[in-house]
Amino acid sequence: MPIRLLPPTLVNQIAAGEVIERPAAAVRELVENALDAGATRVEVALAEGGQALIAVTDDGAGMSPDQLVLAVERHATSKLDGDDLVHIRHLGFRGEALPSIGSVARLAITSRPKGADSAWSLSVEGGAKGAPVPAAHPPGTRVEVRDLFYATPARLKFLKSVRAELGQAVDVVERLAMAHPRVAFALQDGARTVLKLPAQPDRLGRLAAVLGRDFAANAVELDAERDGIRLSGWAGLPTFNKGTSAHQYLFVNGRPVKDRLVIGAVKGAYQDVLSPDRHPVVALFLELPADAVDVNVHPAKAEVRFRDAGMVRGLIVSAIRHALAAAGHRTASTVSDAALGALGAARPAYQWQPPPRPSAGQVRTAAWAQAPMGLAEAIPGLDLPPAAPAAELQEPVADYPLGAARAQLHDTYIVAETRDGLVIVDQHAAHERLVMERMKAAMAADGAVKAQALLLPEVAELGEAAAARIAEAAPDLAALGLVVEPFGPGAVVVRATPAPLGECDAAALVRDLADDLAEWGEALGLKDRLGEVCATMACHGSVRAGRRLSPAEMDSLLRQMEATALSGQCNHGRPTHVTLRLADIEKLFGRR
Repeated sequence: MPIRLLPPTLVNQIAAGEVIERPAAAVRELVENALDAGATRVEVALAEGGQALIAVTDDGAGMSPDQLVLAVERHATSKLDGDDLVHIRHLGFRGEALPSIGSVARLAITSRPKGADSAWSLSVEGGAKGAPVPAAHPPGTRVEVRDLFYATPARLKFLKSVRAELGQAVDVVERLAMAHPRVAFALQDGARTVLKLPAQPDRLGRLAAVLGRDFAANAVELDAERDGIRLSGWAGLPTFNKGTSAHQYLFVNGRPVKDRLVIGAVKGAYQDVLSPDRHPVVALFLELPADAVDVNVHPAKAEVRFRDAGMVRGLIVSAIRHALAAAGHRTASTVSDAALGALGAARPAYQWQPPPRPSAGQVRTAAWAQAPMGLAEAIPGLDLPPAAPAAELQEPVADYPLGAARAQLHDTYIVAETRDGLVIVDQHAAHERLVMERMKAAMAADGAVKAQALLLPEVAELGEAAAARIAEAAPDLAALGLVVEPFGPGAVVVRATPAPLGECDAAALVRDLADDLAEWGEALGLKDRLGEVCATMACHGSVRAGRRLSPAEMDSLLRQMEATALSGQCNHGRPTHVTLRLADIEKLFGRR
């Protein structure tokens, strides 16, 4: 078959397959054009998820008849200064969107420049372009796309349900709205208003409108700069998390993008405060010189390439970690709301019943602060006051954020009283975080964690493969205070454990670490997994559920939580405490 030039209509249809793969892509291109035109109001109307109709109306600069004719020509654009593909300052720049849409759909553009006394309209149907005709329209532009992909029916087979396509279009508009808070957005599906976002004076107001008020209440602000790259935005508290990474938003110079490097950086920043199967909610805004990022990578402009990817990743990780550390013992308010909701749903109609008579062998499950309690050994890391009568340990409620300890329930939960409510603390989760932060601080200050030698070294039977993994990692484990040596085939001997752990089951700790090393594989060394190693160790060195605590130990745990970064969640992202306000508790009992 001889080589031949393809006709322009077929060329545009091929380009449409790359640029306009679904209705949401057409919505994105048209809304971006509106924003580039300086619109302060953008309205989107859809029918059948965008397949039957996509209409985008704006109050932007508008176009003259001559500009309308050029706008539907391939590779015609007003958004590039000369031939410079480096300093791109607009969302669109390829000049492909309108001719691509016109080649696979019925396209109509009506526009009126500001200051002009009339509007003009132009139609393109299946690639056949008409001539501009006079029309009635206010200043701005309206683009109507009907019967998308009617000229390429094979593409219709790949579209999903109407609901799924509508959801994709809504996501596109929401992302663009987050990047441009001072622009009002509206989206309709038939007669139903799906999205209505008034203009906002600040970015957080728009994020709250899109992501919900819970995000604004449970996020920490980011503002960091390094070598001309500025990162701003908000990162959700670890306990405010989702089941997928769909709620992670990245904007580069005002452009919504999806970048694997950034997703990996966010995951790294949360790695020791969130379980791997949960995902944080973040909205990150990167501002950097135009020549430091290449946006001409993907036909749909959904990906970018950074000149210094390592710098960008490091900035994101450090900024998020510092912001979360500054949040201290904060935990998501949704945790308390969920607890109150569960209590309200489970509350039965009031009916008094006589209390059951306890059996002779029944074990009491609440240890009140006045009751004497003893421990076989002191809990490591808890600074206790000198011995005092029990009555003196029942201190009055002070202005402590986490209150004063009043009880221990089921040998697992500490109940503390605050001035305006109460706090319930999971003692194991809380102490686990304290131990981990202590180990991380030791590594940062001295480069190693102090070890405590075992009076009687402990042998851990692991199997040959697991023992080999532990032996290979022995030098790195020694820096963490865990000293191990090979001990015949399939076993290791533990001679010292990390001092912050106190007394722990050394063999069980080594077995868990061997399992971790097997799961991670050889792609990353132990130092690259330092946070996860510390988390595993801290879990073995923390106060276990079922451990009876004295009043002084409970109060010491609370005070250390208040002074420790990230103590609002354990190493796996679960909340360490729940706060219940007195007003909310009174509502449960009908007192308000």
